[in-house]
Amino acid sequence: MKNRIITISREFGSGGRTIGRKLAENLGIPCYDRELIQQIALESGFDENYIKDAGEYAPGGFLSSAFSNRAFGPTNEDYLWEIQYKIITDIAQRESCVIVGRCADYILRDKADCLKVFIHASMNCRAERIVKVYGEQEKSAEQRLKDKDKRRASYHRFYTNMKWGYAPNYHITLDSGVLGIDKCVEILQNLY
Repeated sequence: MKNRIITISREFGSGGRTIGRKLAENLGIPCYDRELIQQIALESGFDENYIKDAGEYAPGGFLSSAFSNRAFGPTNEDYLWEIQYKIITDIAQRESCVIVGRCADYILRDKADCLKVFIHASMNCRAERIVKVYGEQEKSAEQRLKDKDKRRASYHRFYTNMKWGYAPNYHITLDSGVLGIDKCVEILQNLY
């Protein structure tokens, strides 16, 4: 029997990580999120915090149009992308699971029985959530959301050449602010 994978891409503060964890628990399958960062760290030798940050920045950043450090060969981000790609592919071959983020929707597009999900919510819902859950300062919450989403979109576009959050790139998009975390989990569980 072929493994079934659910990939969850999400806007920052939408509860996508929580939805992934609850969904995996309900289905009795593993959820890979921080675990991917740990595995990438083990294989690459890079610090987990560096990997976490590098997964949200396109190589070259704002200087990439003026000067590309890729002219000197692959960047650290490119090296980490290759390891990430291999780890995600290996996991999908090994077992059914939920994978949160890390461009897994793209990596597994032709390699697995994969349900591609995008979780989003209004700016107000997400700002309220990051203040409540992460202790973010309320006055900077919206800017933090915009910055984080911009980095995720840039990284995703750089490595996949696809628009992050664009509905046709996913099988289903869910508004966790309207539906709630538990209803999103229920919907996805019924689709599994």
